[in-house]
Amino acid sequence: MSKPPNANPLSPEATASRSVQRVDAWLHAKEDENLEFKEAKGNFHFDKLVKYCAALANEGGGSIVLGVTDRVPRRVVGTSAFSELERTKAGLVERLRLRIDAEAIAHPHGRVLVITAPSRPIGMPIAVEGAYWMRAGEDLVAMTPDLLQKIFAEAGPDFSAEVCEKATIADLEPEAIEMFRTRWHQRSRDAVILRQTPEQLLRDAELVGPDGVTYAALVLLGTHQALGHHLAQAETIFEYRSSEAAGPANQREEFRRGFLLWHDRLWSLIDTRNDRQHYQDGLFMVDVPTFNQGAVREAVLNAVSHRDYRSGGSIFVRQFARRLEIVSPGGFPKGIDPENMVDRQLPRNRRIADALARCGLVERAGQGANRMFETCIREGKPLPDFTHTDAWQVSVTLHGQIGDPAFVKFLERIGKETQESFGLFDFLVFDLVHREQKIPGHLAPTFVRLRDLGLVETIGRGRGVRPLLARRFYASIGKSGVYTRRRGLDDAATKELLVRHLQDIGAEGAPIAELQQVVPAASRDQLKRMLQELKRERRIQLVGSRRQARWTLASEIPRP
Repeated sequence: MSKPPNANPLSPEATASRSVQRVDAWLHAKEDENLEFKEAKGNFHFDKLVKYCAALANEGGGSIVLGVTDRVPRRVVGTSAFSELERTKAGLVERLRLRIDAEAIAHPHGRVLVITAPSRPIGMPIAVEGAYWMRAGEDLVAMTPDLLQKIFAEAGPDFSAEVCEKATIADLEPEAIEMFRTRWHQRSRDAVILRQTPEQLLRDAELVGPDGVTYAALVLLGTHQALGHHLAQAETIFEYRSSEAAGPANQREEFRRGFLLWHDRLWSLIDTRNDRQHYQDGLFMVDVPTFNQGAVREAVLNAVSHRDYRSGGSIFVRQFARRLEIVSPGGFPKGIDPENMVDRQLPRNRRIADALARCGLVERAGQGANRMFETCIREGKPLPDFTHTDAWQVSVTLHGQIGDPAFVKFLERIGKETQESFGLFDFLVFDLVHREQKIPGHLAPTFVRLRDLGLVETIGRGRGVRPLLARRFYASIGKSGVYTRRRGLDDAATKELLVRHLQDIGAEGAPIAELQQVVPAASRDQLKRMLQELKRERRIQLVGSRRQARWTLASEIPRP
């Protein structure tokens, strides 16, 4: 079916129509590594869905479709599984730590659920209940060793897993080892960890192997002397600068010890000059720190986990009054860039990242950028800035200035009002709409969902369609008039377009279906409202009734 000229791809009607067409096309498609069909008329176990999503991710990404028979010829039978779809999606994201999309399609023959999992990160298969799952016919099975080896090899050699031949356990700080033990026990609740010798603890954590101490152990637990002898570049330098003027920093401190021994000290230095910004929320004054602790720690963890330790450079953390710069040697890993980093992770030093995950400092090896982005949006600050990143370094700037307190209050309230669980992609859409930016294609489904919840809208028509925060945002900041003006200006332009069309066709007039093609961005109810307004203004008139009804200019009276 051809699309009307200038059709709005984000309109509810167009979205629903495309979704139904997609399901119909799948009825004749092959069930392969990217598509799985399940009848699931009444129910589908959540744990099984988690494993299927993991298997799809491990096999390159794909969708599981519920409510469609899996045997050819397929047909839509509908499903009542997972009635609280947003809750299901949130549960999948929590279990898998992947961006999972979930869509309920109102097909003429029944409700169809489409759960879509992205491809796993490069070199990182997804595990559920201790196994890496894949599909084999109608069943789920553990991935074979050869397939796992192939996936692990994608990331290339892991420098942090290599053994430093001249290092011994004596090169590791006993205090750091005990800190690691305590954190790992708090994370796992495994009492055995408390009784192990330091050597066995480190072997179980894969920081020490049969051939000796790994570079990961040195980075996380090493003494100052050991790092000076074996890995002098594994240092982080903090600078505070009160101005942009060149010259020595106001304060400088160098950290060349195991990461577990200094990461709290680094935050303490930053927090010493961490100003609080204030805004009024009703009767209360809200304080927001210029630098969010969680975002800063994630940025530092990413630098330590992903930097190139073969490079002789150090990590630099530079604090200014309203921004924080973190620069680490080595560009992004292959296949990663600022556009996809919240979707796709590839830890350059997997052994370091895995050890940090064991002691609870990161949730999963390679994750963390999403938390930085979400925190910045929630606090009304600019997104992390990677402008100065190149092939030799990753540079991220965290800007601390709050841009629009009203937007922050809006984000706080919608969660309470809607009881919805919002994820990173929801916040990215809110941020783009607030800044009046276009919605990229991969975020269009998220925009549609938020529009259906009444949180965002579209104004304009055709290629000129623009996103707009919902009326409740403007009402919450006492600027309902701004919303009315923006929406009203858009209506005025739309009404002029309708009048111009009626001028062009003359006395013959146009049925409402034809006028809908002129302004496809407007719903049928919006179109009727604008036509009635033009009629009250005596600019147009309705001639005839029912199927013969035609709209014409008020001066264009058709002859009998």
